[in-house]
Amino acid sequence: MSGIYIHIPFCKQACHYCDFHFSTSMKKKEEMVLALAKEIELRSKNTPNSQLPTPNSEIIETIYFGGGTPSVLTIDDLRLIIDEVFKHYTVTDDPEITVEANPDDLSSELSFRGTRNLFEELKAIRVNRLSIGIQSFFEDDLKMMNRAHNAVEAKKCLEEAIKYFDNISLDLIYGISGMSNEKWIQNIETALSFGIPHISSYALTVEPKTALHSFIQKGIIPAPDDEVAQEHFEILVKKLEEAGFIHYELSNFGKENYFSKNNSSYWLGKKYIGIGPSAHSYDGEKRGWNVSNNTLYIKSIQEGKLPIETEILTKTDRYNEYVMTGLRTIWGISLHRILTEFGQNYLDYLNQQSAKYIEDHLLFVDENILRTTRKGKFLSDGIASDLFMLNLG
Repeated sequence: MSGIYIHIPFCKQACHYCDFHFSTSMKKKEEMVLALAKEIELRSKNTPNSQLPTPNSEIIETIYFGGGTPSVLTIDDLRLIIDEVFKHYTVTDDPEITVEANPDDLSSELSFRGTRNLFEELKAIRVNRLSIGIQSFFEDDLKMMNRAHNAVEAKKCLEEAIKYFDNISLDLIYGISGMSNEKWIQNIETALSFGIPHISSYALTVEPKTALHSFIQKGIIPAPDDEVAQEHFEILVKKLEEAGFIHYELSNFGKENYFSKNNSSYWLGKKYIGIGPSAHSYDGEKRGWNVSNNTLYIKSIQEGKLPIETEILTKTDRYNEYVMTGLRTIWGISLHRILTEFGQNYLDYLNQQSAKYIEDHLLFVDENILRTTRKGKFLSDGIASDLFMLNLG
C-alpha cells in the first residue's frame, strides 16, 4: 500500500515558529490547484523525466492534505484534487482521507452556508479525517505564535467538528516560554473534554530564519527551556495514557484504531508520493523532493515536467532512517531486520552503540526489539543520532 501527500502552500498569515514552505499571497491559488491536479496525472505515468516510479500498480491507502493550510481551499478545489487521485490511481475501498485545517476556517460563523455546512461538504467529497491545528486554548499563546484563530474559535470549531466527524486529531504545542505546568494541564484537559481520539503534540522549536528565532535573538521573547519542555512532555504522556491513549510515536497519541495511517506509513517505511511544491516522495530506494517555489513549480507542471530532484539512498542512509523512525515509535527497531537487511556489521555497531543507553535505562531489548524506555522517550532523537552509522556504504 502507498499514500499520497498533497502540499497546499498557502496560509492566511505566517506563524512565528513555522519554517514549512508556504505563501501568504493567494494570487496563484487557482493555478496551483490545477497544477496539483496535473502533477497527480503526470506522476501516475512513467513519464520520461519521472525519476520516481509511481505506477498504477501501487494501491493508494491514504490521501493527506498538508501544508501550509489546506482549509484555505474551497470544497470544489479539494473535490477536484481528490477526484484526480481516484481517476489516475487504484484506491483502496476505504482510504483514510485527511485534511489539515485551522479553527478559523472551521468555526460555524464561516463554515455554514445555507442548508449545508462545511463539515457535511467535506464528508460529501470523501474526507473522513480532520487534523485541526489548535496549538493552544489560551489567547496569549496564540498571539505569541501569530496564529490566525483565537481561543473562542479553537473551542467552537471542535464543538462543531465532533458532531460530524469521528476521526479527528488536534495539535498542541508545549514548552512555550512562560507556560506553567498548570496551564499546560489545562490545555490537555480542555482537549480531552471534546472526546477527540487522536492528539499530536510537539515541543516549541526555534527554527532558523523564522520570526520566533529573530524575536529570541533580539530579546523580545525568551528562548524555550529544554527542562520545561521535558516536564511538559512527561505530564502529557501521563495524562493521555491515563485517558486511554496509546503513545505510538514520540509526538503522537491515539485511541485504539485511531492511529494516523498516513503518518504511520512514513514511520514504517512504506512508499509514498508527494504532490505540490516542496513535497517529498519515497519509493523504497530513492527519495525525491519537488522545488520549493510556487512559481517555478506551476511553470514546470504546465510544461508537463516534474520539478523534482532525487537521491538514491545508500544502505547506510536506509539504516539511519530506520533507526530514527524505529526509536520514535512503539514498533521499535527489529534486531532481526537489522541483521537480514543490513548485515552483521550494522547489528554489531547498533549493539555496541546502544549498550550505554541500555545500562542507563534509556533503551531496552524485548523479544529482539530495541525500544526506548519511558525515561528515554523524550530523548529518542538524540539517542538515535548516536546510533547512526557514518562510515559504511
